[in-house]
Amino acid sequence: MNNFYTDNPALKFQLSHPLMEKIVVLKERNYRDREKYEDAPENFEDAIDNYDKVLEIVGEIAAELLAVYAEEVDKTGTKMVNNEIIYAKGTQKSHEAMKDAGLYGMSLPRQYDGLNFPYIPYVMAAEMVSRGDTAFANIWGLQDCAETLLEFASDEIKQEFLPKIHKGATCSMDLTEPDAGSDLQSVQLKSTWDENANCWRLNGVKRFITNGDADIKLVLARSEEGTLDGRGLSYFVYDRKHRAISIRRIENKLGIKGSPTAELVFNNAPAQLVGERRLGLIKYVMSLMNGARLGVAAQAVGLSEAAYREAYTYAFQRMQFGKTVAQFPQVYEMLANIRAKTDASRALLYETTRFVDIYKSYSMIAQERPLTPDEKNEMKYYQKYADIYTPLLKLFATEYCNQNCYDALQIHGGSGYMKDYPIERMYRDARITNIYEGTSQMQVVAAIKGVGSGLFLSKIKEYETIEINPEFHDLHNKLISMTVQYEITVAKAIEWGSSSEEYDFNARRMVEMAGNIIMGYLLLIDTCRCVDFKKSATIFIACAQAENSRSADFIKSFNSKLLELFKV
Repeated sequence: MNNFYTDNPALKFQLSHPLMEKIVVLKERNYRDREKYEDAPENFEDAIDNYDKVLEIVGEIAAELLAVYAEEVDKTGTKMVNNEIIYAKGTQKSHEAMKDAGLYGMSLPRQYDGLNFPYIPYVMAAEMVSRGDTAFANIWGLQDCAETLLEFASDEIKQEFLPKIHKGATCSMDLTEPDAGSDLQSVQLKSTWDENANCWRLNGVKRFITNGDADIKLVLARSEEGTLDGRGLSYFVYDRKHRAISIRRIENKLGIKGSPTAELVFNNAPAQLVGERRLGLIKYVMSLMNGARLGVAAQAVGLSEAAYREAYTYAFQRMQFGKTVAQFPQVYEMLANIRAKTDASRALLYETTRFVDIYKSYSMIAQERPLTPDEKNEMKYYQKYADIYTPLLKLFATEYCNQNCYDALQIHGGSGYMKDYPIERMYRDARITNIYEGTSQMQVVAAIKGVGSGLFLSKIKEYETIEINPEFHDLHNKLISMTVQYEITVAKAIEWGSSSEEYDFNARRMVEMAGNIIMGYLLLIDTCRCVDFKKSATIFIACAQAENSRSADFIKSFNSKLLELFKV
């Protein structure tokens, strides 16, 4: 029986990371739930064993159901009947299987019928689900919305909505509008208070809403009359049972066809305020988007893994000129690079997730009791790195996903262009990953703060001090040399001024230089723990060194005259 967990040791490897015990202790509050819930773990080993068993179930469903139905779902898509979106049959079966296995609400506390899992095993599950069917990952993965309610909603809202997640209630985050895509400050959907009904009323249009007919909807709306910016926006939760939304259409997309993307019209829809007024965008949506970007990165890594395996299998089956195409340098180079980029983006995915796990746990503990000074400092430390690593991760994981699917299709040759092979669907599905939840260009805008503030360099210097096995000192020395080059390059760029057009123009190059070094270190550190990563670490660092040199040379010779030539 196929299983996407047991066939990929790189996943279980993440459960052995040195920070896992800290993450589990914080999430389980020193295992206090054992007194109240029979399924709660007694200790760290018990918790890891629980994660392991559940992830094996996810792996089996992903391989035996999601991956099997993916082609049919892609062909069938979704349809609208009587103002209701109907999933493809395969999607419905997958949804039921995941619900029956208790795999909705994985990270929610047990008091809301969740599994109380940290983000690490949840993200691992998301990666496997995405490997099976990238489109279904959008439906299952939007349970992330529950985390926003858990963190910011009133107890009454939590009690009303959170237990529904475990029962399979679907979610959506309704942010974008026809004139408000990346610029969410321009949201115009109106929310007004209805004194008689004791609720808020939502009116307006939302566009490009993933899983648009979801049971539970988190909606960004303008609650303050006369405002034009983000300070006039609040956040609301809407229950589908009210049937106060008209579905104008389901978008006809290039890929992820099993995931419905809809345009919606809110017609005096009753809703409840989440948290405080005016904080909808600047606090709640930013928190939600960071979680969503983690989910998209997991989606991208899962898809990269799927593409690699399709390319690998085909390359060793396809005979040309008397030998398999895998024996040609032009092909085995591509296979090796796909593997290295997948391993690098996975390393960055779980490093970022560990940061998120720790600071989010402290944030929830702070709602129960005051944090000690040491705990506050730890929370701040992990939060600041989670904030800059999240856009870095979203940038790299999704760009690599597109490159990997492109190369995997190329390895298939003309066959890859035909719908007879899954890689054709994967290639189309990949394209959205570096667009939604913030384009790659928007991720650079967020991540460049880690360059200018010196936070990326600070973290790189921490990695530099970690003891490296003697046999890998040559790789370590390459990374040290790349770091010096990065410092010199950033210093050159800062001479233009961080608010200058020259600095902005070269922001992506500097962010990518930092990311290459960080992923190089993460792969090297993983290699010291498991030699299986040596090949990917060696290949990745060699390629990263060449890329960084090219970026450094470009910035070194860059000037305002050259900038003018790029303008249209």
